[in-house]
Amino acid sequence: MPEGYALNYIAVVLAAVVGLLAMGGMLLGSFMLAPKRRSEAKELPFECGIPPMPFTWSQIHIRYYIFAILFLLFDVEAVFLFPWILTFLTGATWVFYEMIMFIAILLFGVLYGWRKGVLEWR
Repeated sequence: MPEGYALNYIAVVLAAVVGLLAMGGMLLGSFMLAPKRRSEAKELPFECGIPPMPFTWSQIHIRYYIFAILFLLFDVEAVFLFPWILTFLTGATWVFYEMIMFIAILLFGVLYGWRKGVLEWR
């Protein structure tokens, strides 16, 4: 092992020790300085600001999940568009046709979902 590597490991270990000590100090300080007033309401789990009731069950409709999946699909599409633009600006013309195919496949998916009525909020 070359001579300079030992100094790099010492710096990493030192940074980890300092980070753990700082984190432990903040947790300890928070525990010691925080006010402690226990109540029954503070012991309950938080459920969107609504006090939990026993034996309540509600069904969530599938359209919420479908909208979430469609959002993720087009969000991922946007992630692919940014590097494509940078590659296209460098002069690679074949990338243009690949992206046209990619957008056509996504457009087909949107049209299929639209035709099936997935995008209608009933």
